[in-house]
Amino acid sequence: MNDILQGLAEAGKLIITLDADLLEIISLSLRVTISAVLIASAIGLPLGAWLVVNRFRYRRVTIAIMNALMGLPPVTVGLFVYMMLSRSGPFGVLGLLFTPTAMIIAQVLIITPLIASISHQTIRDLWAEYHDLLISLNTTRTQRIKALLWDGRRALLMAMLAGFGRAIGEVGAIMIVGGNIDHSTRVLTTAIALETGKGNFAFAMGLGVVLIGLAVLVNLVMHTLSRTERASQW
Repeated sequence: MNDILQGLAEAGKLIITLDADLLEIISLSLRVTISAVLIASAIGLPLGAWLVVNRFRYRRVTIAIMNALMGLPPVTVGLFVYMMLSRSGPFGVLGLLFTPTAMIIAQVLIITPLIASISHQTIRDLWAEYHDLLISLNTTRTQRIKALLWDGRRALLMAMLAGFGRAIGEVGAIMIVGGNIDHSTRVLTTAIALETGKGNFAFAMGLGVVLIGLAVLVNLVMHTLSRTERASQW
């Protein structure tokens, strides 16, 4: 109980004093996570819609694999990205290992199946509703995908927020590919792991409180901007 109270006090102190190191860590955490969510959404949302409007031989297998990849172990993703970006790997010449870019790549691989799967489930219901209309208008598949994505944009926001929630709390993969380097690749989750390992539980708890507050704040902002709750009342 004392550690929890000390953690809350430490979190309040860090926020009130606008600790420079904390602000730097928060800034990098948001930059990496938001970049990963935007890239994963650009891939996952159209992919989910494409799987709805297209019929092909191994479609069910593809959907099953995509759903299974939602539970992809982050550490395995981190190891794969590390091997690809290491000096002996095929992309080692780019020098991306232990950089924020490597962390973004790892997070994109982790959350893209999640966003694609949720968007597929959402758009599948819309497709059942608008199928006859879109077919009667003789729309192309691209037009159908755009129409479904636009009409379901508020529901699809939940897919993006789910991706954000998983990415902002990820530690295993980004620890491997980022290295938790101070003033370079240290984010909130890796900082918490580091402080916990050092036995500095109060400070780690403070960082944890900041992480939770940050995740809640981002979700509230997104809901407010999209007017999700207001739209659901009509």
